[in-house]
Amino acid sequence: MASFEPITKDVKKGYFTIFPGLCKGCGLCIQKCPKQCLSWSKTLGLYGTPTVIPDNGACISCGICSQVCPDCAIAITKGKKDDA
Repeated sequence: MASFEPITKDVKKGYFTIFPGLCKGCGLCIQKCPKQCLSWSKTLGLYGTPTVIPDNGACISCGICSQVCPDCAIAITKGKKDDA
Protein backbone atom coordinates (compact mmCIF):
# COMPACT_ATOMS: atom_id res chain seq x y z
CA MET A 1 0.00 0.00 0.00
CA ALA A 2 1.29 3.45 -0.89
CA SER A 3 2.35 5.73 1.93
CA PHE A 4 1.30 9.35 2.20
CA GLU A 5 4.43 10.07 4.23
CA PRO A 6 6.98 11.97 2.11
CA ILE A 7 10.45 10.55 1.59
CA THR A 8 13.19 13.19 1.43
CA LYS A 9 16.70 12.55 0.12
CA ASP A 10 19.61 14.91 0.65
CA VAL A 11 21.13 15.62 -2.79
CA LYS A 12 24.08 17.71 -3.88
CA LYS A 13 22.35 21.11 -4.18
CA GLY A 14 19.19 20.62 -2.15
CA TYR A 15 16.55 18.10 -1.20
CA PHE A 16 14.49 15.69 -3.31
CA THR A 17 11.10 14.74 -1.84
CA ILE A 18 8.81 12.05 -3.27
CA PHE A 19 5.23 11.54 -2.10
CA PRO A 20 4.61 7.80 -2.73
CA GLY A 21 0.86 8.19 -2.19
CA LEU A 22 0.70 10.46 -5.24
CA CYS A 23 3.19 8.71 -7.56
CA LYS A 24 1.61 6.44 -10.16
CA GLY A 25 4.94 5.28 -11.61
CA CYS A 26 4.53 6.85 -15.06
CA GLY A 27 8.28 7.49 -15.46
CA LEU A 28 8.01 10.95 -17.03
CA CYS A 29 10.48 12.29 -14.48
CA ILE A 30 13.03 9.63 -15.42
CA GLN A 31 12.62 10.40 -19.13
CA LYS A 32 12.99 14.19 -18.72
CA CYS A 33 15.83 14.34 -16.16
CA PRO A 34 18.75 16.13 -17.87
CA LYS A 35 21.29 14.35 -15.62
CA GLN A 36 19.61 10.93 -15.98
CA CYS A 37 19.94 10.50 -12.23
CA LEU A 38 16.51 9.09 -11.35
CA SER A 39 15.85 5.38 -11.07
CA TRP A 40 13.10 3.12 -9.78
CA SER A 41 13.07 2.50 -6.04
CA LYS A 42 11.69 -0.33 -3.92
CA THR A 43 9.05 1.99 -2.44
CA LEU A 44 5.64 1.42 -4.00
CA GLY A 45 3.41 4.21 -5.18
CA LEU A 46 -0.29 4.77 -5.71
CA TYR A 47 -0.99 1.79 -7.98
CA GLY A 48 1.57 -0.56 -6.45
CA THR A 49 4.16 0.55 -8.99
CA PRO A 50 7.68 1.63 -7.99
CA THR A 51 8.38 5.26 -7.18
CA VAL A 52 11.65 6.98 -8.08
CA ILE A 53 14.82 7.81 -6.20
CA PRO A 54 17.66 10.17 -7.16
CA ASP A 55 21.35 9.35 -7.34
CA ASN A 56 22.71 11.63 -4.61
CA GLY A 57 25.88 12.46 -6.52
CA ALA A 58 24.25 13.42 -9.82
CA CYS A 59 21.03 15.27 -8.92
CA ILE A 60 21.49 19.04 -9.33
CA SER A 61 18.06 20.01 -7.94
CA CYS A 62 17.03 21.57 -11.26
CA GLY A 63 13.36 20.77 -10.59
CA ILE A 64 12.48 19.48 -14.05
CA CYS A 65 11.24 16.21 -12.56
CA SER A 66 8.77 18.06 -10.34
CA GLN A 67 7.62 20.24 -13.23
CA VAL A 68 6.81 17.30 -15.52
CA CYS A 69 5.19 15.14 -12.83
CA PRO A 70 1.46 15.09 -13.69
CA ASP A 71 0.53 14.23 -10.10
CA CYS A 72 2.73 16.66 -8.11
CA ALA A 73 4.44 13.69 -6.45
CA ILE A 74 7.93 15.29 -6.45
CA ALA A 75 9.10 18.41 -4.65
CA ILE A 76 12.57 19.89 -5.03
CA THR A 77 13.99 22.24 -2.44
CA LYS A 78 17.06 24.12 -3.59
CA GLY A 79 19.86 25.02 -1.19
CA LYS A 80 21.15 23.43 1.96
CA LYS A 81 20.42 24.44 5.54
CA ASP A 82 24.13 24.28 6.39
CA ASP A 83 25.16 26.51 3.42
CA ALA A 84 24.87 29.66 5.55
